[in-house]
Amino acid sequence: MIKAYFFDSSALVKRYVREMGSVWVQTVTAPQAANQLILSRITWVEVLSAFARLQREDNLSFMDVTAVTQAFQYDFDTQYQVVELDRSLIHDAGKLVQRHPLRAYDSVQLASALKLQPILSQFPEATLTFVTADKRLLTIAQAEGLIVDNPNDYS
Repeated sequence: MIKAYFFDSSALVKRYVREMGSVWVQTVTAPQAANQLILSRITWVEVLSAFARLQREDNLSFMDVTAVTQAFQYDFDTQYQVVELDRSLIHDAGKLVQRHPLRAYDSVQLASALKLQPILSQFPEATLTFVTADKRLLTIAQAEGLIVDNPNDYS
């Protein structure tokens, strides 16, 4: 069985910064779990932005940000499959913002995950779960036919 998890940045940050749901995210993303971990290319920018915001708000020190950024860089290069942005994906993201009350980057995240559905449907034993801590995005992803999970539902 292939278990694939598409993480948006609100969920992925929990792998690197202790928050509600961090233990669950760390369990799912641990290499020994052997799950397929998938991200959109823009997740790089969004996660670094979250780290910087946490530092500005004095929730992370400079040293903490350096450490989590290095860990994220390593994982990005070695553990994650990255959905690249292309004209078709951006077009699909535009359609999503016309149908749903989504922020621009959330629509790109969702379009990235939806792009995977036809590929994974070729493998009957494969499941794709869209993981986000954003309740509105979770609801919309579910309406678009994705299996969803919210790490905030796990303590």
